[in-house]
Amino acid sequence: KTTLLRTISGMMSPRSGRVLYKGEDITGLSSDRIVARNLIYVPEGRGVFPALSVQENLMMGAFRRSDKEAIKEDLEYVFGLFPRLKDRRNQKGGSLSGGEQQMLAIGRAVMSRPRLLLLDEPSMGLAPKLVDEVLETVMNLHDEGLTILLVEQNARAALSVAERGFVLEVGSLVHEGPAAQLCDDPAVKAAYLGG
Repeated sequence: KTTLLRTISGMMSPRSGRVLYKGEDITGLSSDRIVARNLIYVPEGRGVFPALSVQENLMMGAFRRSDKEAIKEDLEYVFGLFPRLKDRRNQKGGSLSGGEQQMLAIGRAVMSRPRLLLLDEPSMGLAPKLVDEVLETVMNLHDEGLTILLVEQNARAALSVAERGFVLEVGSLVHEGPAAQLCDDPAVKAAYLGG
């Protein structure tokens, strides 16, 4: 599943097939050319800049932008999504909790104004309360029009915020459909949702 996101984002080349985005073949494009198309990847493990402040980390997401007023507005928007980050705006990224670092990584991606947000395991290692908070924000971003491709081991949590679900096993698609339908599918329940 991570391989899929890394391939879409240009960090890996596919062994076969093509990557199409809005009808354009982006297979083999460098990751910077894919970022220029506003496909933004938030990898597993968060990847915050530990020595930079929260605000500096967020501003790194806007490094390709020159619209200063809109950047300020987007910074306030991210602080609205994640009030904890606003409270810690001057704190070093490396000193945040795991959940706060995940919020920071997502917030940094939002600062780039993505058209497609690729999220890899955003709940990994988080306390259940923070999982709910992060996934609620993911759902809110989607409700505001952002397209999100979410890779998540916690199938129940992922399906709770998704429109559609795709179940991959050893690189092969084994189930797909509307999220609510997958939640009710006996085979999916037994294999991935604990019965």
